[in-house]
Amino acid sequence: MEHPENSSEYKGLTVNDGVAQPSIVNPYLNRARFKRRELSVSDMVEGIVKGNVTILSQAVTLIESVNPQHQAKAQEVIEKCLPYSGKSIRIGISGVPGAGKSTSIDEFGTYVLNTYGGKLAVLAIDPSSELSKGSILGDKTRMEKLSQHPKSFIRPSPSAGSLGGVARKTRETIILCEAAGFDKIFVETVGVGQSETACHSMVDFFLLIQLAGTGDELQGIKRGIMEISDGICINKCDGENVDKCHMAATSFRNALHFFPQPESGWTPKVLCYSGFYGTGIKEIWDMVYEYIDFVKHNGYFQYRRNEQSKYWMYESINEHLRSNFYQNATIRQMLKKAEATVLGGEKTSFTAAQDLLDTYFNELKK
Repeated sequence: MEHPENSSEYKGLTVNDGVAQPSIVNPYLNRARFKRRELSVSDMVEGIVKGNVTILSQAVTLIESVNPQHQAKAQEVIEKCLPYSGKSIRIGISGVPGAGKSTSIDEFGTYVLNTYGGKLAVLAIDPSSELSKGSILGDKTRMEKLSQHPKSFIRPSPSAGSLGGVARKTRETIILCEAAGFDKIFVETVGVGQSETACHSMVDFFLLIQLAGTGDELQGIKRGIMEISDGICINKCDGENVDKCHMAATSFRNALHFFPQPESGWTPKVLCYSGFYGTGIKEIWDMVYEYIDFVKHNGYFQYRRNEQSKYWMYESINEHLRSNFYQNATIRQMLKKAEATVLGGEKTSFTAAQDLLDTYFNELKK
């Protein structure tokens, strides 16, 4: 069979009775001529508020873009969406690699949507390679039920080396998802560590997923991640692993007694469940909603939201200052020379850094 690109029809001609005539319908050329109309800021905001998932995805792509024009447009969209946000429950989900986070989120999300209704957005942060800077972005393939659910929105994003595996623009994406009517937001992070406080600073409830039967259950768990967890769940509590899971749960409960009482006044709970078989899911969500009711009643919920807003304001300042510093033409010229003086032992790292900073601030004064 002749390839379409080699046929006369592809070249704009149709052969009838041996005579070449202009083709009336040419899907290949028509497709090449087609160009998507670029949406304005007001069009994007209107589409997002109406719950248009396609426009929401385009807006998130703008947020993640490093193009300055895209960034400026994204900020306008975010500002206009801000009044419609803030009405969701934000859940951070973290855990050791292989703990079954994606499978668990599939079960959690399906249960929540079927039980409580509403809409769910899952922001899955995929680890980026330190060498190629690329990401597989394959979390969605492990969320078979949610990916087919009409009330869910799954957005995998590359971590791009950002703190704690949380994509730099995740918080802004949360605002857009809330404006689109998603009243439940899941933020899945890459793994475990003290840097997961970046995720903690944008969610209302932080859930840590753990495994049992891997040796010392507390080994490798840093004090920081335990202190910020509002709930700990031991996954794969099924078959011959049930007893190990309950023993691990007891170990975690004992460890939590040594930590100071959280600011919220809430005592973190430790539960067991099976993400594969979907058992114990109800108990986890009873715990989450019990926590939300608890912190809303004592005022901590709004206090934490306010503190998070302040935190991200300062983070944005730090980020812009850092970016502006390295984009400065004079600094770019001086960096290589400064590196050479440090490597040659002529200056200490701190002196070289101070010289660069002095030059930068002196330029700002001009």
